[in-house]
Order: sequence, then structure tokens, then C-alpha cells
Amino acid sequence: MGFFDFFQKEGKGQLDKGLAKTKEGLFSKLARAVAGKSTVDDEILDELEEILITSDVGVETTLHIIERIERRVAQEKYLSTSELKNILREEVVALLTENRTADDNDFVLPETAGRPYVIMVVGVNGVGKTTTIGKLAYRFKKNGYSVYLGAADTFRAAAVEQLLIWGERVGVPVVRQKMGSDPASVAFDTLSSAKANGADVVIIDTAGRLHNKVGLMNELTKIKRVMDKVVPGAPQEVLLILDGSTGQNAFEQARQFTAATEVTALAITKLDGTARGGVVVGISDQFKTPVKYIGLGEGIEDLQPFRRREFVDSLFGEK
Repeated sequence: MGFFDFFQKEGKGQLDKGLAKTKEGLFSKLARAVAGKSTVDDEILDELEEILITSDVGVETTLHIIERIERRVAQEKYLSTSELKNILREEVVALLTENRTADDNDFVLPETAGRPYVIMVVGVNGVGKTTTIGKLAYRFKKNGYSVYLGAADTFRAAAVEQLLIWGERVGVPVVRQKMGSDPASVAFDTLSSAKANGADVVIIDTAGRLHNKVGLMNELTKIKRVMDKVVPGAPQEVLLILDGSTGQNAFEQARQFTAATEVTALAITKLDGTARGGVVVGISDQFKTPVKYIGLGEGIEDLQPFRRREFVDSLFGEK
């Protein structure tokens, strides 16, 4: 086994463990649906539809998957129930591929992107936003990049304090101002300092308030405009953090934030403690935004790059 193969295998083991609850729920239901039946018929497809919806794949995405399987049934005339798992697996991979979810998000910056590469992180409070930022900083630093963090969630003292703890833990500087300061001013200071010191990556935390969509939109737009003045084109990435354990509520959060700003990538956290892992497939499909990272535990190494094939293999079993 090669050096990199070892770490890939370790990551795959963590993925299998993290998705265990979702897989167990999905397959126990699927096994009951096909028990005593030899071919895939309308009754099985109806049950499969219900299984996917209750696994938080979402109604629209479930219907897309069922339509794909119905086409396979019509083309091949006779499909055995033993083939259903592999067909389901193939169609979900195809769906994720169409939705631009890539397999190469290994905490490596695009070579064509300028420096510093700026990531603006958005999401409601409680989804693991600040923790995800800390884990991202750790991963990027581990890959040899210099990282700066900006505490632009100036409305919650706990958010700033938590980011400072992560900065100290990872060994990266955190730029902050006093509570209630203009978030755009914090972003300006962070990018100015990072640029002056030749940093590779800047990660900006933002407030997670959703009570006023217009206010949120204006605030995020202002932050982006100010950052662009310091680093033209910044932020190169707007990363939305979603809590996978909230199921359909995660869909609503995605809807709100994609309306408020241009989200370019998703990180879905807390998948290890839930049977709702299907939410990853549904959100990717409905919002046509690539899933870039998934959170599979509380450890500093438990934020993983999302690889669609490995994810589906863990969820549905390898061929």
C-alpha cells in the first residue's frame, strides 16, 4: 500500500463510520421493501420514493432519481431487486456529477487563483460555522499555506472568542475589532494585513442572522465590495455552512442564503450524528451548488473533502 493510499483508506473508514446511521436506516428500509420480490415493479418504486423522501433526499430530487430508475426499467424490461442497490448508486453518482460536485477538493488552492485566496463563510448560528473555519484553517496550514482569519461576526462575542481559540489552536493570526464594529471594516483590515504579509488564504467569518433577509443581503454585499477593493475579485469563494442533522431545515437555510448572496460552494456538517445524510444529495441537486466539504465528527481532522464516488459508495455500498 502506497503512502497516499493509506490516508485515502483512513479517510474512507471515517466516511463509512460517519454515514453509518444514514446507511443503516436506508438499507433496512430498502431490504424490507424488496423482501420476497424478484423484480422491480411500480410498488417497489413507490416504496423507494418514500424511503428517499424520509431520508431527507427531498421531494424534487427523489422524483428525479425515480424517473431515472423508471427509464432503466423501461429500457431493460426486467430488473431484478438484487440490482436495485447498484442502479440507485449509479443514478445518484450521475446526479451529483451533473450538479458540478467534484472529487478534487483536497484543501488545495487553484493554481490560477491569485493570492490571497479569500473565502467568505456564511451560515446561520449553530451550524458549526466557526468550528468549520478553524478546521479549514488547520487543513490549509497542514498543506503548507499561510492562513489569516477575520472575525467579522461582530454581533456575537462568543463567535469572536471561539475564532480566537481556533486561531491559537491552529497557530494562525485572527484579525478582530471591538464588538459591534462594522463587519466590512474587519474584512478590510484582515485582507490588508494578509496581503501585506504575503498570506495564501484568508477566511472571513460573517454573522448568521436570518431575521431580515434584506439586511443580511446588504451586509454581505458591503463586505464583498470592500474586500474587492483590497484584493480584486475577492472573495473568490462564498462557502455556505449547513447542518446536515436538521434535514429539511437545511434546505430552507440554503434557500435563504442563496437568495441573499452568490453561494459558490457548500459544506455540510454533523453528518455523523444523524440518519439524514441524504440531505447532501438533495441540496446539491436542488441548488446546483457543489458540495465541497462534509463534517463527520468533532475532531480537528473530521472535516473531509467531499468526493461524490466515495460518498455514494459509503452510502449505498460499492459495486
